[in-house]
Amino acid sequence: MITLKSVTKSYELNKKDIVTAVEDINLSFKKGEIIVLKGASGSGKSTILSLIAALSKPTSGEVVVDGKKISKLSDDFATLYRRENIGFIFQKYNLIPNLSVADNIIAPLVPINLDEDEVQKKLTTVMDMFDISHKQDVKVRNLSGGEQQRVAIARANVNNPKIIIADEPTANLDEKLSLRFIEILRELQKLGKTIVIATHDPLFFDLDLVDREIEVHNGKVVL
Repeated sequence: MITLKSVTKSYELNKKDIVTAVEDINLSFKKGEIIVLKGASGSGKSTILSLIAALSKPTSGEVVVDGKKISKLSDDFATLYRRENIGFIFQKYNLIPNLSVADNIIAPLVPINLDEDEVQKKLTTVMDMFDISHKQDVKVRNLSGGEQQRVAIARANVNNPKIIIADEPTANLDEKLSLRFIEILRELQKLGKTIVIATHDPLFFDLDLVDREIEVHNGKVVL
């Protein structure tokens, strides 16, 4: 479903200094797999996620998702690709604290111009799925960390994406909430989602639900 072919991503800091975030990456993920990218901070894990999500383009090589070369998409089509295919779970949730739970969850639907009934249907589905319905009118700033996590996961799934991308999803969670997140991953796996997680949290290592662990070190995949 997802293929990175000889992908290198470099950033030009100034006219003299170029930093290579990942170099000659070759990876392939199947539909429905849960993949863990592990490695220290700065190893290149997040760069790989951004390439899969078409948030950045490779300096060389190509990224192919469902047969489409997403690394060649224009910015407008890359935005459409993300909207239709990608759900994001961020390290710090990236919720809007002054908005309600419901408004945060439906935020990804705003550009789609769905009718009100369809929006409500999608909202109800994910709030029920992630046990946050009773908080729908509460402002996010008044939620606990675990509740904010469920809101972030509901938002990531509100448009039923094929791919879930999670960048250090348990970095701000205690062990109890981290274990709850892992149980949520099991639920998403049953829905056939392809899930790519970047983490250095040992809780994810050797988990039975993880199909593959891929180590990234200094921008390269360690074989």
